[in-house]
Amino acid sequence: MPEYLAPGVYVEETSFRAKSIEGVGTSTTAFVGPTRKGPYRVDNDTPESPELLTSYGDFERIYGGFADLSLGDGVPGTNYLAHAVRAFFNEGGSRLYVSRVVGADPEVATVEIIGGADEGVRFIARFPGAAGNGQVVVREASTPASETTLANAPAGSLVRATLAGNPALLVRVANSWRPAANLAGDAVAQADVLAGAPHLITVSALTIDGDGNSLSFEDMGLANTHPRWIGHVMSATPSRRSDHLQNFYAVDVGSAVSPSELHAGLFNGAANNAAGQPERVWTLTGGEDGGEPTSTNYALALAEIASLEDVSIVAAPGSSAYGVDDDDNPQAIASAVIAHAEGRRAYRIAVLDTPPELLPTTARTWRGLFDSKYGAMYYPWVVVSNPLARPGREDIPKEIALPPSGFVSGIYARNDVQRGVHKAPANEVVRGALRFEIDVNFAQQELLNPAGVNCLRFFSGRGNRVWGARLISSDPEWKYVSDRRYFNYLEASIDRSTQWAVFEPNGERLWANIRQTIADFLYNEWRSGALLGTSPDEAYFVRCDRSTMTQNDLDNGRLICLIGVAIIKPAEFVIFRIGQKTADARE
Repeated sequence: MPEYLAPGVYVEETSFRAKSIEGVGTSTTAFVGPTRKGPYRVDNDTPESPELLTSYGDFERIYGGFADLSLGDGVPGTNYLAHAVRAFFNEGGSRLYVSRVVGADPEVATVEIIGGADEGVRFIARFPGAAGNGQVVVREASTPASETTLANAPAGSLVRATLAGNPALLVRVANSWRPAANLAGDAVAQADVLAGAPHLITVSALTIDGDGNSLSFEDMGLANTHPRWIGHVMSATPSRRSDHLQNFYAVDVGSAVSPSELHAGLFNGAANNAAGQPERVWTLTGGEDGGEPTSTNYALALAEIASLEDVSIVAAPGSSAYGVDDDDNPQAIASAVIAHAEGRRAYRIAVLDTPPELLPTTARTWRGLFDSKYGAMYYPWVVVSNPLARPGREDIPKEIALPPSGFVSGIYARNDVQRGVHKAPANEVVRGALRFEIDVNFAQQELLNPAGVNCLRFFSGRGNRVWGARLISSDPEWKYVSDRRYFNYLEASIDRSTQWAVFEPNGERLWANIRQTIADFLYNEWRSGALLGTSPDEAYFVRCDRSTMTQNDLDNGRLICLIGVAIIKPAEFVIFRIGQKTADARE
């Protein structure tokens, strides 16, 4: 408590109200899977934090576009994750993390400019993948230099001048100009430089990846003392987070390469462009996406999102299609996603796909491989228009089938915003669907729904809808997706908003504060319609007193609070009983 040592008036702040609990977000989602490009976790010793995306444009800039991936035997395959991201945002999602998965033996695209190790120069893609098979266009910019320009030029600046009738490249070193081929050579007098009609030389680079995305770098120097040396600006390990995410190409310059050698290598065989400046196009090759990802690869990607507290939905779109020839691989990946959602204090739900082209009976068999109160499974796949289709290209299919998890995750987010996490995310329109891979009928859903397979169905006059909200759990207490997600919401909200209580004196005052804090939070939940009951006493109870703790608990520093809530179940079966009556019969 405060000390009062000198006479005087003391004005202090205090609080007369209980602490409040702020409800956590429930719609932030994380996807794991292969992408065209982008950072990823190579092993357990090299973490790579995923970036929050708020639009498909964010994803495309960092992880690439829709173009197919070449996995396994190199046969092009659908880029399921990119399509799932677009579906997520189209269905109403707004916040998404992506953790890239890379299979075995990926290759980085490169092009050699000058051979050798210390004497070598090359352009490299910063991340592996076929999207690295693009181009780097280097251009020289030449500007006439005056006496003032020469005097104020930063260290490492490059100048071309005519000395003794011969063109020469000079570099600014410690307020003097020296030959670019030998920085330790004799200095050239500034008067001689001025007499040689000097031009200040800088370099720009336009990088174009295999998907056509471009990024330019301007006003770069060729000496490593220049403030914008090309080796720093196009570094393989940028210091800024934005550069790390967006700079797809880097230049590797050997330690023994002089500025004149670097210039000669970059512009060897260059032609003048329309502006009359030397320009050279370097084409990178050898980039490969790697093999088909395994559960081990997915485990690394899932580890990246484990520390993201705001994630409440996790999915691996398309993973059920990988390794279909190896029956254990899709099951192992799905099991890894479920285990991630079941992690201690994770407060997440796993949205799972069935494999493509399954019949209803086979989908039920697939569901039987899993049992978790933290997962929900959806069937069948969704048919959409192919964004890669072009007029006159009959080799590109106009429609493609996509895993439902991307659509459903976006619908979860939309449902949370429009109705609340307590409302089951079902009887909701699948906006982007043309149709479904299998037209599930009522009889088939009678087979699938009790097993915990949530169906996507078409209803005439009502469109394509999610028509199921069950968990893949054998525990009758945990039957519905809304139950699981609402409890995740309550648990995470209480957990994160009551950390102030740790190490407080464990007595009546603290217990009363805890009771009031949680009761106020649950009262608001009841008022908003998330809890069942005509009064707060019917909707919830909060107990934290001597009845919930023994002396042994107190002696061992344990505060135990019991909370009970009456959650609202979805009206899954709406039954109207109709019978005949006579005109004079009474009810």
